[in-house]
Amino acid sequence: MRLRLLLLALGTFAVGTDSMVMAGILGLVARDLDVSVPAAGQMVTVFALSYAVLAPLLATAAARWPRRRLLLTALTVFTVANALSALAPTYPVLLATRVLAAAGAALYTPTANAVATTLVPPERRGRALATVLGGMTVATALGVPLGTYLGRTDWRLTLWLVVALGAAAFLGLALLMRELPAPAAAPDLRARLAPLRNRRVLVAAATTLVFFLALNAVYIYLGTAVRPATGGDAGRLSLVMLVSGVTSVAGNWLGGRAVDRFGVRVVLLAGGSAAAAAFLALPWASATMTGALLYAAVAPLAGWAVAVALPHHLVSIDPSSAPLLISLNSSALYLGVAAAGGVGSLALTVLGAHWFPLVSTVLALVAVSLGAVSTRRRAVGGGAGGDGPGGATLIATSSGTAPAPARATGSPQGVAQAGRTSGITSGRALG
Repeated sequence: MRLRLLLLALGTFAVGTDSMVMAGILGLVARDLDVSVPAAGQMVTVFALSYAVLAPLLATAAARWPRRRLLLTALTVFTVANALSALAPTYPVLLATRVLAAAGAALYTPTANAVATTLVPPERRGRALATVLGGMTVATALGVPLGTYLGRTDWRLTLWLVVALGAAAFLGLALLMRELPAPAAAPDLRARLAPLRNRRVLVAAATTLVFFLALNAVYIYLGTAVRPATGGDAGRLSLVMLVSGVTSVAGNWLGGRAVDRFGVRVVLLAGGSAAAAAFLALPWASATMTGALLYAAVAPLAGWAVAVALPHHLVSIDPSSAPLLISLNSSALYLGVAAAGGVGSLALTVLGAHWFPLVSTVLALVAVSLGAVSTRRRAVGGGAGGDGPGGATLIATSSGTAPAPARATGSPQGVAQAGRTSGITSGRALG
């Protein structure tokens, strides 16, 4: 049982690494394919936008497929697409392969979440999801810096690492994953979009979109932002990425405890404000390696604490629609990541490599303002519906199936799981 969960997590680790590691190799891709760094950054945009659009469509189209076949098909598409990315001779071909990789990722991650809940008794579903989705957050701490280091001389080696991870997950699941229970009846696309008629849901989803737009507009071009400190050295950049990844995992874990103790509103406002301050300081912090590492410690810690609070708040608006709202949060997250490539590119062009993080400062403050508005009513009401300390948390897979209650104990299997289920690990991104 545990081994199969770890194999599912290996697949999410591959997806998380693929979606986030591009930030560390943009410069090499740009030089090799003779495009600008902002243009190379559109690889992240294309992947994230494709994921956001394809996830609900593919989940609906494949709702009746046997889950084992669905997992293996998704990993096949994902792994082959990354092999094609590694072999891509031109920039347009590379972009096309990123769409294909996103399709495999969008099919795999929700299915892996759903399968995890069928492998264990109901009282252990939170732990099972934490194991599988932990692959996404661990990707930020290990996969991204490892991929960045491997690609320091040839960015294609980074993608071959993702291919190896995807192939290993495929072989393990093909050998050890027995036939799984038939999937439960899934809602159609119209039902999945029904919560969009609720204004509070729209504001909360917009908060997620804008905040991840702010977070990733800097993260995608982090190599450029900290270049004064790293001097273009891949080893130094890998260290910055490692610190960023480790503090992302810490932020996810600590965010769950903070939401449980202080409530969603406090975490949203405090974490969002801290992230905005880190973006504001980056043009000066990037002058030295110490400053760059300090930024890499503070911004992801605050950002991923907020990432836990966002889906928690969205679910609290309508707990009966928890699976659909978690799916909506995931789509809003990836739309934010998708837009971040373009916004970051525009900011680089207009403001230059030194000052472009200031755009993220403004966006983060907008997200904080939206969060303040969307949580105000619940805050006045004394934490009803899960917005206040100790509010109930619902566990739901992004495929829209198998919701399960979790005890709000402050552990990663309690409140924080709602954040992990949104798919960032992380993200960051991703997956």
